[in-house]
Amino acid sequence: MNSVYFFEAFEEEEALLRKCMPSNINAGFTWKTIQESGHDLSPAPIISTRTQSIYPEHWADKLEAIISRSTGFEHLLAYRIKTNTPIKMGYLPLYCHRAVAEQAIMLTMALLRKLTLQTRQFNRFERDGLTGSELQHKNLVVYGIGNIGYELVKIGRGLDMKVFGVDIIKKHDSVKYVSPLEGAKLADVVICAMNLTEENKKYFNEDYFENVKASLIFINISRGEISPSAILLPILENRKIAGVALDVFDHEKSISVGLRSGKMGDSAEALAVQKMMVMENVILTPHNAFNTAESVERKCIQTIEQLIFFIENNKFKWQV
Repeated sequence: MNSVYFFEAFEEEEALLRKCMPSNINAGFTWKTIQESGHDLSPAPIISTRTQSIYPEHWADKLEAIISRSTGFEHLLAYRIKTNTPIKMGYLPLYCHRAVAEQAIMLTMALLRKLTLQTRQFNRFERDGLTGSELQHKNLVVYGIGNIGYELVKIGRGLDMKVFGVDIIKKHDSVKYVSPLEGAKLADVVICAMNLTEENKKYFNEDYFENVKASLIFINISRGEISPSAILLPILENRKIAGVALDVFDHEKSISVGLRSGKMGDSAEALAVQKMMVMENVILTPHNAFNTAESVERKCIQTIEQLIFFIENNKFKWQV
């Protein structure tokens, strides 16, 4: 019998997890989410997922522990509240902050330089309509100055941007903090790096975008519930902002499965994502900002570290 079972383990990740795994621990793997895998019962007393699996309620009294290979853990808290069970839960707070920050800056540059349109017009070697903008001296406002947010502050400054932070907790003396409204009015680029709470769902909504420049570039590499695509689509269509890049999505569990199966459904979020997929001023990536060789290696090492620590101590090193 498996001691631990890993869901959502893509090829490179599985290879590294196997390499790090002690020989006395039996492990199973699939690239599928729990809901795609067809498991009626949990295949192991300890399971590990990322953020797109739906945990079955009837597994709750059979599981000893869940390790989420993610920096966020709101999905674990939701399951704990829903099932009212004392399952031990762990997460990985420190493995990908640089990788995610770099992806956010990459997406910013790609939008400002109209990269989608540039590649589309290569076959005609045509430059009409391709004039972009530089990062230097642009106002970057980072919402959420945690591990990822602070990396964004450092990178933005290194690129000679004017960087501001928005956060309830002002823990970095070197950051120039502003209010959410000041940030909206100042920003040439907004990057969402906030953790998800019940209070900040739909934080970036119609009212927020009434206060921004029409030239604004908006990036979300945090959680999709904070800026649902169904809200962003009409904002884009009405030209209230210039561009959007998303690595995360509201209802991501169903969106990801729908894209893989070709059955997206007709929910407002699914329809919005499908429309945004073909827009020249939108870039959508498959929750992949964490995915660098360096980050995946750190993730796998820390996951096995969590697993061994739990087996030896009945608790996690990084515990929810």
